[in-house]
Amino acid sequence: MRTGTAGAREGASRMTGMTKSRIGELLDIWYARVNRPEFIASDPVAFPRRFSSPCDIEIAAFLAAAIAWGRRDLVLRSAERMFALMGRSPCDYVMSGGWKKLSNRVVHRTFFEGDLKYYCRGLRLCYETYGSLEALFACHDGGGAGEGVWRGMSLFRDTAAKDNGGAFSRHIADPEARSACKRLNLALRWLVRKDAVDIGLWKAVNPSSLYIPLDVHAARTARRLGLLERTTGDKKAVLELTSRLREFSPEDPVKYDFALFGMGIYGRDPV
Repeated sequence: MRTGTAGAREGASRMTGMTKSRIGELLDIWYARVNRPEFIASDPVAFPRRFSSPCDIEIAAFLAAAIAWGRRDLVLRSAERMFALMGRSPCDYVMSGGWKKLSNRVVHRTFFEGDLKYYCRGLRLCYETYGSLEALFACHDGGGAGEGVWRGMSLFRDTAAKDNGGAFSRHIADPEARSACKRLNLALRWLVRKDAVDIGLWKAVNPSSLYIPLDVHAARTARRLGLLERTTGDKKAVLELTSRLREFSPEDPVKYDFALFGMGIYGRDPV
């Protein structure tokens, strides 16, 4: 059982045959290798990056992240079709109610036009109530690591439900139900961090308060590195892994999402 002590962390590192400093070196090498402008075209972050207005960027980020699961080429194809429905401005589409004309065709796998309608209704109420998604999440961000981001997710989920008859969507994860909230954490990474790939639109939420958008590749690589002991990909796993990553970069732990992705997809086993 994980104790959370320094001894347990050292033990996990010994299991990989690598020192903590070597793991940190690998993380930094792979972050620099993957976090390049050419990565954008093959990633859903390309969609919010198409826009210049804050409202368009925020909405595009949340909607692109909402369907970011499964094969990347299929995600990109589905996102292309979804954004084609919205015309030049996702913000105008949401706020003007253009989504009311949708039927219930498939958008991406189990995400249908009815789910897109749900998201658009919820997003519209978020803007009517808070003015922006940044302002909504800033309500609970204390500028550092803590529960602020998770409370912001709950507020977003609850606000979206209010304009949808009080019903909750299966495509907006519930952080209070121990969900890893991978897609919401991904949207936040795009909007809060700023580098060669991430947009860095938001200033009111600190990168140090973000959590890893945990997917199967990141989790598998983290376990091989001895950074993650939990076998279930839930909120506890996100908290555990992000805590370990903060030991290497307290101010920006989620930058290592690129490293874990790169080692899992492009590289050989790290151990």
